[in-house]
Amino acid sequence: MEQTDMAKRGSRGGKARMAALTAEERKEMARKAAEARWRESLVLASDESAAQATHSGNLTIGDLVLPCAVLDNGTRVLSERGVTKALGGKRGGAHWRRRKASPGAAQLPVFISAGNLVPYITPSLAVALTQPIIYRALNSKTGYGVLATLLPEICAVWLKARRDGALHPTQDHIAKTAEILVSALANVGIVALVDEATGYQEVRDRHELERILEAYISEELLPWAKRFPDEFYQQMFRLRGWEYSPPSPKRPKLVGKLTNEIVYEKLPRGVLHELQSVNPVVKDGWRRHKHHQFLTEDIGHPHLEKHIVAVMTLMRVTPTWGAFKRLLERAFPGEGTQMELIPLDEESDF
Repeated sequence: MEQTDMAKRGSRGGKARMAALTAEERKEMARKAAEARWRESLVLASDESAAQATHSGNLTIGDLVLPCAVLDNGTRVLSERGVTKALGGKRGGAHWRRRKASPGAAQLPVFISAGNLVPYITPSLAVALTQPIIYRALNSKTGYGVLATLLPEICAVWLKARRDGALHPTQDHIAKTAEILVSALANVGIVALVDEATGYQEVRDRHELERILEAYISEELLPWAKRFPDEFYQQMFRLRGWEYSPPSPKRPKLVGKLTNEIVYEKLPRGVLHELQSVNPVVKDGWRRHKHHQFLTEDIGHPHLEKHIVAVMTLMRVTPTWGAFKRLLERAFPGEGTQMELIPLDEESDF
């Protein structure tokens, strides 16, 4: 009781002091307070342990807009302020980020700190949300982020509370927003959405391609070794209706094109393009080396050999080239491949 009275007297005293100040003095006080917050922001942003945003953007879902970023360590984050606004929060400034609510929710962000939500927050989610991701935004300001992959869990808290009838009428609109977000994330993951919104998708794909090529393409030309069994060509010639002559090493140029289509194009995306780059056509449509001489021994060659075995298995059980190609596309579909049920004995043009 005594402490409450002291607090009231302190509050009244503070208001009295503010009322006694001139407009210029109040303006100066506000300026100093703003500078203090700015210095604090610089300290946080200059902390070497804070990650740097490399890409940022707005994730738009219906009428909702969620600012997001990709950090230099690969972490995808959503703006805490943005999540708060999307889920019905109205507060702003430094105090919006944390508030004292009911017991057990004192350190949670505003958008999930209501007391009736506490029973639905898992311990792991609570720990993650009480430790905001502090990072340096592209504009050098300090950003407070929520791990993007937590968004489905955050929405689930609201939806579970609504299912149990635990929400207040004033919270129903937030549950509806959570339902919209969950519906949008049903088919596309939050990480993919953030990457698209920030433009990081192109960088991600380029890094992924670099890792694939590093694993598959050898830095040195390997000695020639027989990688394609005779049966591979024997089956190809049978399906194409060509006469097969094992003693003759000469084959139609079309064989190389077909080999690319059914073998090298089925390796990870980008591998064939890189092989064609390091092993270009030199004369009359021929290449100086075999593509497989540029594959790595530990990953490239084992993958190639397994795929050749799979291709020959499909060749053995099909009567025509067309039927074989359809089986191949089912087993190793490429981008945009349409799956269809076609009898194996259906004839098809070469």
